[in-house]
Amino acid sequence: MGSLSVNLCGIELDNPVIPASGTFGYGYEFAELYDINCLGTFSFKGTTKEPRFGNPTPRIAECTGGMINAVGLQNPGVDKVISEELPKLKACFHKPVMANVSGFSVADYAYTCERLDKEEQVGWLEVNVSCPNVHGGGMSFGTCPEAAAEVTAAVKKVTKKPVIVKLSPNVTDIVSIARACEDAGADGISLINTLLGMRIDLRTRRPIIANKMGGFSGPAIFPVALRMVYQVAGAVKIPVVGMGGVSSAEDVVEMMLAGATAVEVGAANLVNPYACRDIIRELPAVMEKYKIENLKDIIGGAK
Repeated sequence: MGSLSVNLCGIELDNPVIPASGTFGYGYEFAELYDINCLGTFSFKGTTKEPRFGNPTPRIAECTGGMINAVGLQNPGVDKVISEELPKLKACFHKPVMANVSGFSVADYAYTCERLDKEEQVGWLEVNVSCPNVHGGGMSFGTCPEAAAEVTAAVKKVTKKPVIVKLSPNVTDIVSIARACEDAGADGISLINTLLGMRIDLRTRRPIIANKMGGFSGPAIFPVALRMVYQVAGAVKIPVVGMGGVSSAEDVVEMMLAGATAVEVGAANLVNPYACRDIIRELPAVMEKYKIENLKDIIGGAK
């Protein structure tokens, strides 16, 4: 059997498959279904400085080829994550975990990352810059190279762990934002976050989601994600984590050919809680079919 292992920012992964933040809780919920140590790692639920109740309901709308969510970063806050969630995770997951961090000011990001930097279990910090900047007129940090770079630099000052910046696809030029993050010291880039979408209820003639709009994810966005991963991987020298509509072992291989070192799986976990385990099991057969000896050899192989 060929080798599935990859190296992400200096940390070895047994395989490149990573459940995406917000689709895998804090891990231990899925550990009741299967041994989650088969995963490369996983990105835990988006964590903020203060507890967040999230957005009003309804928060979910189904679509052809995917779903829209506007959960609103519901989480217990970083202090509770450290005191309650991480100890529960430690009992069932024995690898470094990826901590997904959100914030509404540069200081928020720095505070949360500094707290998580002290946690031995945390291998990487995945910094979600798709949040609105409450001090910058509500514009997302990830829509402007300068704002994304400012968050990156602030986080790098307070942590020794690898910092992976998670980018929004809802921008004109994602490459310039990725480069700005790299220049500010990012150790990796992950993309794409969800696309902005909405649905309208024909009976009430109102948006289905209380927030009106939400993040569109699922298989329908895969070609957009693949294109952006290809563009960014060709423009930066740091590792790229690809995600967006990945739901099979073939999708993982395709993302890696586009330039991804590792691949996150999101909405598929909500359809089938065993999705990541199944993808990992299917990878050897797909590698054999396409004559791939070592997965790491195909990273960026599509010319």
